[in-house]
Amino acid sequence: MRLFGSTRAKRRLRRWLLHGLLALLLVQLVPIALFRWVPPPTTAFMLQARHGGLADAPACRAVDYRWADWAAISGHAKLAVVASEDQRFPQHWGLDVGAIQDAVADGIGSGRIRGASTITQQLAKNLFLWPERSWLRKGLDAYLAVLLELGWTKQRILEVYLNTAQFGACTFGVEAAAQRFYGRSAAELDARQAALLAAVLPNPRVLHAHRPSAYLEERAAWIQAQMQGLGGPPSLADL
Repeated sequence: MRLFGSTRAKRRLRRWLLHGLLALLLVQLVPIALFRWVPPPTTAFMLQARHGGLADAPACRAVDYRWADWAAISGHAKLAVVASEDQRFPQHWGLDVGAIQDAVADGIGSGRIRGASTITQQLAKNLFLWPERSWLRKGLDAYLAVLLELGWTKQRILEVYLNTAQFGACTFGVEAAAQRFYGRSAAELDARQAALLAAVLPNPRVLHAHRPSAYLEERAAWIQAQMQGLGGPPSLADL
């Protein structure tokens, strides 16, 4: 009888685990499927910003977030973030394996976790996760990045990334940043302005696109040179 009861308990446990995994997968897939077509109303990073959870920054009284469709975003802005953050974006499937291997090797040697994230991984993190670096978070953003690449086009990934990335204190998305810092729409950004916005992405709460330091000017100039090397805005036309 004990053997029979034990077998039945194991079967029940397997069913619970299976149902739990299916429920978890459904929770992940529903927003990914929805945001393939609908602009995200908010993101995990925006919610944390409202509550002061981003790198001990003060909570935002209001988050400045304005959506701009793909056609309403300057080609310079699209190219600048690719040049700055992920130059193999058009070719990879969500993960840059070479960069990950280098980061893991450095982490094992130094005990620190350095970035090796693609634009798709950064988008997954911004939408669903948290900012602090850890192997758990990086594993989750890699997993979610693969799901995004399977379900979305490259154009949609870049469009949502440009609309949800943080470009300044309480400022999310290229449209909000263009309006706030340059008094123009995202469609009107020139190459230098786009490069300055892309240059702040590693630390948008410290770096200021509208008041660039010498370091930021140097980084923006490097990004502009990379943009030229990638062939200018038309190089992303086929995403």
